[in-house]
Amino acid sequence: MKWGRFLAFLLMAVVIVGLTAGTVTTIWKSIPLGLDLKGGVDLLYSVETPKGQSLSTSAKQALLKAVELRVNSLGVSSPIIDLEGKNQAGQDQIRVQVAGVKNQQEAEQIIGATAQLAIYGSATMDKKTGQLVPQGKPLATGADLKSNAKWVVDQETGQNAVAIEFKNAQKWINITDKYVGKQIYVFLNGQLLTDPVIQEKMYNGQSEISGGSLSTPQACMALASELNAGALPYPLHLESLTSVGPTLGQTSLQRTMVAGLVAIIIIFVFMIWVYRLAGLIADLALVAYGYVTLLVFDGLHVVLTLSGLAALILGVGIAVDANIITYERIKDEMRNGRSLKSAVKVGNRNALRTIIDSNATTFIAGAVMYFFGGQGDVRGFAVALMVSIIVSLITAVLLSRLMLFSFTNSNVVRRPWWYGVGKGVLKEHEAKV
Repeated sequence: MKWGRFLAFLLMAVVIVGLTAGTVTTIWKSIPLGLDLKGGVDLLYSVETPKGQSLSTSAKQALLKAVELRVNSLGVSSPIIDLEGKNQAGQDQIRVQVAGVKNQQEAEQIIGATAQLAIYGSATMDKKTGQLVPQGKPLATGADLKSNAKWVVDQETGQNAVAIEFKNAQKWINITDKYVGKQIYVFLNGQLLTDPVIQEKMYNGQSEISGGSLSTPQACMALASELNAGALPYPLHLESLTSVGPTLGQTSLQRTMVAGLVAIIIIFVFMIWVYRLAGLIADLALVAYGYVTLLVFDGLHVVLTLSGLAALILGVGIAVDANIITYERIKDEMRNGRSLKSAVKVGNRNALRTIIDSNATTFIAGAVMYFFGGQGDVRGFAVALMVSIIVSLITAVLLSRLMLFSFTNSNVVRRPWWYGVGKGVLKEHEAKV
């Protein structure tokens, strides 16, 4: 018996069970639930553009950013905001799904409000909220800006910056002349975006905003989108509002969880019944699969919906299928007269290509659903499915194989029966040996 390999196997098993039991509840609670699980509102707006005009690509991105800022002010997490097709009047539509909203009227008013950008010469601290609020009349508003703000790199300083341009160049010249060496405050919908210091008088309608939080390209691009959003004059008209009660979401979640738990228990029992100790190793790999998948969902800020939850449970079947293929290949090698260690090694190698091929085809199906399935549940299911496939390959192939090799090479158990090899296969093996 090789204690080092056996202890390595025990260590992996303890880490898997310990991490899962100790932190899975916290991870599960941190994953945001979708509208169908948590309840909330589904709002469909039409964008009221001037007659005969349609939104450009940059205008659509700016509009989405403006709506996102408004939704974030509601204090909710992970909203779903998507542009949809045109309505019968030929207007662009935008759908907003917000989970966990308690005041529907407030949500409707805030989301549907036209974005208001304003530049002030002074601001004061609100004692109640501890945040800066504008003071006095605005020096300029979003209506004064062209919708062409963009991220640039200052040629002299090398700093990241945001380039803006005023429709009336003289207005910006007057503002910069008055506030040289002073701060100005840029607010969008009453929220402070940035408070740059005017370094010098500008002699045209163009300028750059830098410093403060604008140290990265990502921050500058985000601010540019916010500025462009603030300059959009297009109002939103609410076409429909669908309310999803939290009771329905909780009931659906509980039923799905019970169904998934029953399915997983049946799979666990099946694997141990058919493959014995090898099945137990597969079950440990399945536990790792579930834990890592939830960890990835949390890291990617995936909003979990009923369809995504179904894909997660379906991934358990995909993961266990990889183990079944491997164990059957091991049996085949035993029939061919190989020893237990040799059969485990060759069987894993021969099963790898089949496992990769089967998972690749399923992944392709998920990718097709994601790119051509439109928005909503189809895409959510596709994302969850593709994540599940990748994680299952890591756990069912790499982790399960590592644990199986460690356990086999430890020589704790030498009888092939403990690996699911039946008496018929044992007789064939003994006859050949």
